[in-house]
Formats: sequence, structure tokens, C-alpha cells
Amino acid sequence: MSPDTGPIGNPLSSTGSTSATEFPARAPQGLRVSFEFSPPKTEAAERTLWETVTRLTPLQPTFFSVTYGAGGSTRQRTHETVARLKSETGIDAAAHLTCVAATQGEIDDVARAYWDAGIRHIVALRGDPPSGMGGKYSPHPGGYENAAALVAGLKKIGDFQISIAGYPEKHPDSADAKADLENLKRKVDAGADRCITQFFFDADDFLRFRDHAAAAGVHVPIVPGVMPVSNFQGIKKMAGLCGSKVPTWLAEMFQGLDDDVETRRMIAATVAGDLCRRLQSEGVDQFHFYTLNRADLTFATCHLLGLRPR
Repeated sequence: MSPDTGPIGNPLSSTGSTSATEFPARAPQGLRVSFEFSPPKTEAAERTLWETVTRLTPLQPTFFSVTYGAGGSTRQRTHETVARLKSETGIDAAAHLTCVAATQGEIDDVARAYWDAGIRHIVALRGDPPSGMGGKYSPHPGGYENAAALVAGLKKIGDFQISIAGYPEKHPDSADAKADLENLKRKVDAGADRCITQFFFDADDFLRFRDHAAAAGVHVPIVPGVMPVSNFQGIKKMAGLCGSKVPTWLAEMFQGLDDDVETRRMIAATVAGDLCRRLQSEGVDQFHFYTLNRADLTFATCHLLGLRPR
């Protein structure tokens, strides 16, 4: 996912190796996680999603979030999935909402429908253009110009809890890192409560981003977005579109494993676990997992952090 256009640094070291004893063996008290899903398109995908939800709910996440397709293409399915998550699990559910392909009035109507349905958490994003990630973005005539304007508009409708996107390696449309941080601050100043980052693989990229954001006056929680690598070629393509780098050491870890699903999964969980534990050692106590509607790698990573079903 590309959080601000649609919610990767070495988790180990510059050589891609570390000792597990360097990081805490158990999750510290207060560890919080959240999980992102996409609305299913078929009956089979719907079964898979709810199997995933059933597996992950006992980990007591602080919230689930549900994505919004390019150009608002999954608007109704997003609404239905969010409403069902909240009603059937009792866990806070957050709906993604973008600026794309809709006027301010149309977006405001969607937000009011969420409010009326008891949904109080929105992930406010600029959004992917209708052509998808990597396409050229243009504001919709009469629509919200960007995510900061969307945040401000949502706050006029209701006292939503609002999450926004952040980019440890800079958004691909930003001129430079400074401009990217200035955009982040505009979103926070407009009323955002939390920043969830794009996925990354180098812990130092996140930590540097966190420090620079604080220095720029961004004083909301910055939550690392974690994407366990289930399909290396798929992640490589996605990273290229959203401005995340894929380090050489990660490519080497998956080399020769195209037909070895079991080994890929073991390595994926280990890499994600080491990244999170490195961040834990630097005081990070919140993680947002891009699950791709599958439970196994996210559950395994949470287990490595010491999080157990309740």
C-alpha cells in the first residue's frame, strides 16, 4: 500500500545480520499493534479475509483499517467491511478515505455516513489517481486539493480520530525531504492525531524520519508501517511505485526461493520480527501491519514480539 497515494532500511545492520539477543525477548508492557486489510472482491477472498480477522482479533489490536481503492473504486465495499469489523469484533475500525475522483460534497457525504454508522476513525489520504499507484495525480475539480485539506474538512464534520500517512524515504511526488516534512506538518496542524508510515526495511530510515519530524514540530505518534515480505517480486514492484527502497541484503535473502514458499515465509517473519525488535529497542511501542489479508506472517511477527492471544 502507498498510504498517502492509495497505508523499506535494514532491520538488522548494514550487512543484514544481527544477534537475536540484542533485542528484548518479550514484548514490553504497552505494546500496541494495528492491522490493515483490503475489501474483498470475490466470495473466496471474503472467506480468506474473515479467516484472517478471526486469527488476528485475539491479539487485541488497537484498531483495524480498511483500504480504499484507486479513484474510490471500493467505496461501498470499504464501508461494508469497516462496519462488519466493528460490529462483529468490537475492535475499533478505521476507514480509509481519499481526495480522488469526488467533490468535497461527495466526500463529506461519505464521512457523514461513517459517522452515522458509528465509525469515528478515518485514515485520511490524498489517494492514488484512478490509473493506480505511480500515475500522475491531479486534484478533482471541486474536490479536496490534498490530504491536509481533507483532514481539515473531516474535522468540520465531526470529532473523528484521524490517521495520516508519512514517508521515511520521502513521498515520490515531494520535491525533497524538507518539502515532505512540511506537508506532514500541514496535515498534523489541520487536526491529524497519528501518522502511519509507508513500509520500509531500514530501521534507521524510520528513526531518522521520526527525529526529523519531531524537530519540524510534528508532535503526534509516528507509527511504523510494517509489510512482511510474502512475495519478494511483488514487494519490489510496489516499493518502486511508492518510493521505498529494497536493500541488496533483502534481495539476497530471497534469492533462489521463488518456488520455496515455506522457506520464504520463515525468512519473511524473521526479517519483519528483527525490524520490529530493533525499533522496540529504540522506544517504539506501536506497529501497523499491512497484512495483505493474510494472517500467518503478521501473527508470526507479533509472536516474535512477545504478543500472545488473549
